[in-house]
Amino acid sequence: MRTERTPWPPAAFGWAVGLALLAGGAATGCGKPGAQNGTGDGKPTGRAGSASPSPSATPPEDLCTQLIAYWSQKTLTGDTYGDYQSMGLSDGQYGILMKVVDAARDKKERAGTKAAHLLIDRRARELCEKRYRNGRPTGGPWH
Repeated sequence: MRTERTPWPPAAFGWAVGLALLAGGAATGCGKPGAQNGTGDGKPTGRAGSASPSPSATPPEDLCTQLIAYWSQKTLTGDTYGDYQSMGLSDGQYGILMKVVDAARDKKERAGTKAAHLLIDRRARELCEKRYRNGRPTGGPWH
């Protein structure tokens, strides 16, 4: 004896949702012919999505200073791991780090931790500005 089976309600619902999503996707992909910026005027804006400008990039000397200051303070307290590559530094930046940390250790012994941290910020800035004085690392990107 065989009975008629009705479709399982969730399966029918799934088909309906799938068709609705497919139709909705097709409808949102349509626009006025030639509309490139969402306004329909056909003029390209040069950006996709939001109307706000993208944030500016951090200048290389500022990024260098931030990295060197961070890792110098960590190194001064013995809270580091790995090598310069795991710190995200180039060989040249690592050289700056070593100079800054050596000077900060001396300063810490003579004048304390606060003075060492001030020295770290000042020396990191000086050496990174020198390194990136032309907008690119002097001596090449890996130095």
